[in-house]
Amino acid sequence: MENVAESDDVRTSIIHLPDDCLSFIFQRLDNLDDHDSFGLACHRFLNIQNINRRSLQFQCSLSLLIPSSLSQPTLAVNSDHLHRLLTRFQWLEHLSLSGCTVLNDSSLASLRYPGARLHSLHLDCCYGVSDDGISTVASFCPNLRVVSLYRCSISDIGLETLARAASLALRCVNLSYCPLVSDFGVKALTQACLQIESVKISNCKSITGVGFINSSPTLSYVDAESCQLEPKGIAGIISGGGIEFLNISGAVSYIGKDGLVPIGSGVASRLRVLNLRMCRTVGDESIKAIAKGCPLLQEWNLALCHEVRVEGWVAVGKWCYSLKKLHVNRCRNLCDQGLLGIRRGCKNLRILHMNGNARLTSTAVEMFKLHRGDVTLRSEEVMVIGPDWRLYTRG
Repeated sequence: MENVAESDDVRTSIIHLPDDCLSFIFQRLDNLDDHDSFGLACHRFLNIQNINRRSLQFQCSLSLLIPSSLSQPTLAVNSDHLHRLLTRFQWLEHLSLSGCTVLNDSSLASLRYPGARLHSLHLDCCYGVSDDGISTVASFCPNLRVVSLYRCSISDIGLETLARAASLALRCVNLSYCPLVSDFGVKALTQACLQIESVKISNCKSITGVGFINSSPTLSYVDAESCQLEPKGIAGIISGGGIEFLNISGAVSYIGKDGLVPIGSGVASRLRVLNLRMCRTVGDESIKAIAKGCPLLQEWNLALCHEVRVEGWVAVGKWCYSLKKLHVNRCRNLCDQGLLGIRRGCKNLRILHMNGNARLTSTAVEMFKLHRGDVTLRSEEVMVIGPDWRLYTRG
């Protein structure tokens, strides 16, 4: 009877729950304040909080992960701050150091703590990070799927090192405004990473596109705005056959009237979104080839494509069966007859962005409205179209 009485006095509290149960409770706290206060209860609860942290970014970050991943406000994240945080949160899968401008190559040594578990790493505007830092990333983070190096001082050497180290995992890479990266680095990336899905190389002036030749068929997204692309480079970008989104806007003087004909050769038959804004020299032959050879095309930006004339516009109307959005802002040679060609075709067109077309008469526009009441006319000029690259960076 005494033993029974003693057992009745034993009380169970939350402290007696195993760690996996406490983790289960923590993961189901919806309120961010509850997340923060959980670790204040005791050292054990703090450890539960630490091992359940999967994402981390800072208030200065340019890359939004998820709200719960934000750290406390910090004016300038330095090497010491980063070291303390990464020794605490060793189970991170997503890390954004974007906007942490005081970090340098040696700062990245702290990546050895969460390194093997990291799936995505954003280093946008980390101006002090160069090839040495990327070599450190390559050493500690072999399972990276997403890497954003916007405005970093990385060269072909660092890119090749990273590509070889993460060749089995790497899928999304942002190299925008990396002036030291050339076709050699792009080739190293696309040849080593057979699962590569998306690459951003916008404003990389040393890239012509030839580094993409014989790239993986998994490559579906390429943003090459304002690059010095050549016709052979354009053919290289689409050579894998998987391209669905292609942005080559701002390719002014390197393509020529017929330089985009390869896009319509059938290799890019899966293309859905094409941005040719400010490709001023592209002519009718290229437009006709693309219209015929890309049957799935749903959005096409031809704003400021001044050399597209009646023959090109008629081809768009005749062959672009799937087109839903078309941008023709400030096209000098879009005339009444060209608009008529669009009006008579493009049966699935729903939105037409059009303004500043000096050769169009008000009568032609009114006739378009009368006959195509299913199409919404919008005057605003859109520079960025297609899916947000962040959709590809969920890691």
